[in-house]
Amino acid sequence: MPRARQDGATLAEAVAMRPKDWGADFEAQPLARSAEGTIALLDDQCRWQRTALPDDVLASLSLYSQLPGAGKRGTVRVTATVTVHTAVLDADDHVSATLEEALRCPEQQVRADERIAELMSVGTPLGMRGNNYADDSVLETGVYLTGTGTGKAVYRWMVTRLGPVTMTVSIKGAEGYTVAELEQFMTRGTTTMLDRVRYELGGSEG
Repeated sequence: MPRARQDGATLAEAVAMRPKDWGADFEAQPLARSAEGTIALLDDQCRWQRTALPDDVLASLSLYSQLPGAGKRGTVRVTATVTVHTAVLDADDHVSATLEEALRCPEQQVRADERIAELMSVGTPLGMRGNNYADDSVLETGVYLTGTGTGKAVYRWMVTRLGPVTMTVSIKGAEGYTVAELEQFMTRGTTTMLDRVRYELGGSEG
């Protein structure tokens, strides 16, 4: 188990999805990764902000990738985030807070001209509803709005926990993609990162 912040950062780097992990045609977004030593948190005004790491987090890394549009299909954007906590209980608290955020903020500001709305979330602990892959998980669904709201896309966010590590995969859909196709990307990102955490922690899950 990682104990120091450098150990946490090394683990996050080893686990997070790079562009080609998603598929051969994926590439890095113009902003390819989050600022070192920061974490994304939802503030009291339902706005996502990057802040300095709290004491109970060793490291947090977000990598941003995209599948460029072609023909009648638009550009799909995906984000993989790995957060390494100081203890399993801290990671569990993070997942619980995530589950409550959709209730507290059914509409959230992502960037100045981008919002996610119509949010709903469901938690699935280990052993329930087919969850045999993670200690805990949360699925959040909604829509992604850009500009004045005329741009509208499918939004999915999957959070999983294995021991002290939480992993999230978020997807902004695009024209020409079905929900099933987008959820395949979500499954690929989630299972890949879970497998990497198991490997890095020597098979430990708690």
